[in-house]
Amino acid sequence: MNSLLVIHPYKEAGVWMFDDPRAGLVREPFVSGADVIIDRMVAHIPEAEAGVTIYFSATPFPGCEHEFAWRREEYDGNWYYSDEYDLEGWLCPALFQYFEQAPPRLYVQVKPKIV
Repeated sequence: MNSLLVIHPYKEAGVWMFDDPRAGLVREPFVSGADVIIDRMVAHIPEAEAGVTIYFSATPFPGCEHEFAWRREEYDGNWYYSDEYDLEGWLCPALFQYFEQAPPRLYVQVKPKIV
């Protein structure tokens, strides 16, 4: 399993979502606060709604900009907290397409999507 993972979220009809055919995910939405956190993380990226690249890992990596701490499990998903934004976001069970169990911390870097 890779330790540095990547997805390419985009916003459609006001909803942040992503596709990852290798994981069997199509139009997988971010909801319950995760969407608000993404809005904050991409605020500095022009035309972010057309798509961004998000690198993420359970361990810190060079260039990671954001850190999220695991809070609790709920509805088969997991809540993560951002000190930076003082917000919680829920990650659905799709998280387990990338990790065997919910990591205690998630480290994230967001960049413009290169097409």
